[in-house]
Amino acid sequence: MNRYPLWKYAILLVALLIGTLYTLPNLFPDAPAVQVSSGKVTIKVDTALVGRVETVLQQAGIKADFVQFDGNSVKARFGDTDTQLKAKDAINKALNPDANEPGYIVALNLLSRSPQWLSSLHANPMYLGLDLRGGVHFLMQVDMKAALTKKAEALTGDARTMLRDKNIRHAGISRDGNTVNIAFRDVEQRTAATDVLKNQLPDVIWTPLDEGSELRLSGTLNPKAQLAVQEAAVKQNITTLHNRVNELGVSEPVIQQQGVDRVVVQLPGVQDSAKAQDIIGRTATLELRMVDDGSEALEALKGNGPVPFGTERFIDRGFGPIIVKRQVVLTGDALIDAQTGFDENHQPSVDLTLDAKGARIFKDLTRENVGKRMAIILFEKGKGEVVTAPVIRGEIPNGRVKISGAMTTQDANDTALLLRAGSLAAPMEIIESRTIGPSLGKENIEKGIASVTWGFAAVAAFMCVYYLLFGVFSSLALGFNLLLLIAALSLMQATLSLPGIAAIALVLGMAIDSNVLINERVREELRGGESPQQAIRLGYERAWATILDSNVTTLIAGVSLLVFGSGPIKGFAVVHCLGILTSMFSSVVFSRGLVNLWYGRQKKLKSVSIGQVWKPEPEATDVAAKA
Repeated sequence: MNRYPLWKYAILLVALLIGTLYTLPNLFPDAPAVQVSSGKVTIKVDTALVGRVETVLQQAGIKADFVQFDGNSVKARFGDTDTQLKAKDAINKALNPDANEPGYIVALNLLSRSPQWLSSLHANPMYLGLDLRGGVHFLMQVDMKAALTKKAEALTGDARTMLRDKNIRHAGISRDGNTVNIAFRDVEQRTAATDVLKNQLPDVIWTPLDEGSELRLSGTLNPKAQLAVQEAAVKQNITTLHNRVNELGVSEPVIQQQGVDRVVVQLPGVQDSAKAQDIIGRTATLELRMVDDGSEALEALKGNGPVPFGTERFIDRGFGPIIVKRQVVLTGDALIDAQTGFDENHQPSVDLTLDAKGARIFKDLTRENVGKRMAIILFEKGKGEVVTAPVIRGEIPNGRVKISGAMTTQDANDTALLLRAGSLAAPMEIIESRTIGPSLGKENIEKGIASVTWGFAAVAAFMCVYYLLFGVFSSLALGFNLLLLIAALSLMQATLSLPGIAAIALVLGMAIDSNVLINERVREELRGGESPQQAIRLGYERAWATILDSNVTTLIAGVSLLVFGSGPIKGFAVVHCLGILTSMFSSVVFSRGLVNLWYGRQKKLKSVSIGQVWKPEPEATDVAAKA
């Protein structure tokens, strides 16, 4: 009657093993480490850097637990913080001989002491939030005025192009703050321009102005469009910061909008605030300029003369110095995407996609400069480097640009990555900087673990005293639930914070409710005169509907927090929702498996250990009255 088939026990055993395996890494503490990442987008970090770091440490007499390459950076783990600091100084001195122009970022970090065999099984610990692991917190403010100014500059160029395409004459276009001013000599041309601009730039309010003999057309963005520009600027900055930080290998960074014009950046595990500022400040900008291949430029490259007026000298990656004109044709804002591909000769290439404005400019540029070279320059911290300088083979009308030539597939991948690095839509300023030390994080972890442990112990003690052996089964199911929850969070590589620990403690209290419902239902069936085996079966079956209803309604509230919440609220909601799902499985399936294993094979079961079953007193019969 109360027996599980063998396959159900096999499922429970597999779940128990997987839960144990993926929970284990969380039992190992963090160790001090040094992280080496690229200080420039033009410098690539690969496995060869592992050997260089090992050599440096060996020469300095410093022993590391291991040095490994994790895809974006090289990390070395050490036994104590003193060795960590010595290693950082030695590595920084060796890899960055010029302190004014470092090629690598050498930062303090933390790594788990989890054994390598667990890591090989992809069993990794949960990420810990800033409040548990320590790290750096920045509050950055976006310069919204600069974003609107940048948009006004773009509108100025768009208006000039549109009027030229329609052959509408004007006396000059200028920008005054965020207002575009167009001067005209007669009313007819201004009227024609107003019709064109209102039709093609609907987000701009165009107002005719007459000041004496001067005819002007003034254009400003409407309030809705201004708000859209500001929102887009914040979103683009967040995306750019994500790309930069993710490429540096910082585990689970938090980069999110706060308010209208502020962005929160949290880098857990990073202990060096100055280096963290360097990380988030590394946002590159792109410019497209024409190469000067004139005789004066060639003589300047040979060292026989000065750089021609209106040009600059740059370094072309892999090819040496190059002379480029100062006039900027396009910026990185016009670049939508950059991917690797192959040209018509099946050679590696970089495929660029430009926006509508960039496509128009690029069409004119390529038509007028066939056979000449253009340079794509990457600027970082005020210093520029030529990524590539291809020859223009013909007019490119649709904004789909293919760059090919003497490059390997890896070169094409690297170039596409550099071009995708992006630029900030508006300047940002750090208005708040805060460092949380690992000691404070350790204290938070200890207090959090203590709260969960004591809560679990109190619940288990009550259940064992009140429900006896069934209380033991319920406590084991509660432990199984905790094991599954931590394993699920580890598998998802979720970030655990203090609100998440609070959610775990809450889940323990909620999970035991299901077992209380089951145990009381079994008691009720026993009071009703059912046999012990029948009472167990009916107790689990009839309690299931109530358990499902209560958990589904709680899950709806958790999903609402997950969808509409942010930051700590979302972290709480993730643990809360997962805990509800694991508790339904553990309290019903796992606890019944234990009960079936203990009582299921006893055919003549006379009683069960479930505490005192209070049976109602029989109603008294008034015999005398009947007589």
